[in-house]
Amino acid sequence: MNIVKKIFIHIRSWIKLISLTAIALCMIVGAIAFIYKPTYSVSLNGEFIGYTRNKSELQKQINEYVENGDGENVAFVQVDNLPEYKLCLLKKDVSENDTEIFETVKNLGTPYYKYYAILDEGEEKLYVATYEEAEQAINELKEKNSNNKDDLSILEKYEVETKDIVTKEEVISKLYEEKKYEPVQVKSTVKYASGTNSSSKKVPISIGLIKPVSGTVTSRFGSRWGSNHKGVDIGAAKGTKIKAAASGTVVTSSTGYNGGYGNYMVISHGNGVETAYGHCSALYVKPGQKVSQGEVIGAVGNTGRSYGNHLHFEIRVNGVAQNPQNYLY
Repeated sequence: MNIVKKIFIHIRSWIKLISLTAIALCMIVGAIAFIYKPTYSVSLNGEFIGYTRNKSELQKQINEYVENGDGENVAFVQVDNLPEYKLCLLKKDVSENDTEIFETVKNLGTPYYKYYAILDEGEEKLYVATYEEAEQAINELKEKNSNNKDDLSILEKYEVETKDIVTKEEVISKLYEEKKYEPVQVKSTVKYASGTNSSSKKVPISIGLIKPVSGTVTSRFGSRWGSNHKGVDIGAAKGTKIKAAASGTVVTSSTGYNGGYGNYMVISHGNGVETAYGHCSALYVKPGQKVSQGEVIGAVGNTGRSYGNHLHFEIRVNGVAQNPQNYLY
């Protein structure tokens, strides 16, 4: 009985001790909670810059600033180092300073500005805020038959320095050049593709083709800007010689806008196979003329609906446009 009594006394003593300890801990926690609050210490590049209660919201604000900036035409902001957060207890009478932390990060960032340069013969002339404004300005200059219409192009720019942004109307006013002469017109019935092979299937043809120009494919065949692009665009310098992809007979040689093709040629190679060449700066052949494979038939340009020097090249089989990259490039 004495042993049982002693065990009971020990158990009761332990229970009292545990209870007292729990009460003491609660009092300590309560005192800490009364005096302190959980928060985050924020440092940048190893230096303390403040406190925040909500690191998620603060970092979200910083991320949005890095991705979008906060000024006109700012594309993004380069920030080499982001803040580091460490959980800590802060006296309740000490305030957080999220605004100051954010401003510190901002002051160390480098904004990059996005704008569009309009080039005349490769030289940057004027700057607009959007691609749409640049495109509209060049289209209107082409409609006005400005003497430099075939030398205009658009370049997207990202730089740390701002540029003087102008309006579309200012671009037209400052870049318009009165036409000084009219080139010799070579006209024939313009022949367009009657359809487009939208599948990836290659249609066999009975002739061998060579590349009409060497260069980089800048726009591929297929869906583009809400419509079907019936050929490929090959970027090359203005005046680059265009060669006949195969022997045949010229069926179209036409200067002008031509529905956006600009100065434009079509060669028939027999058996329903044709090749077409658009946006040329010069045409060297006439309708009915026989040409040999590799013969120079024109020069690369920027005529029609075009925003930089390149050749638009099509392959047609029985009037249906095929993907040239199934045969070349």
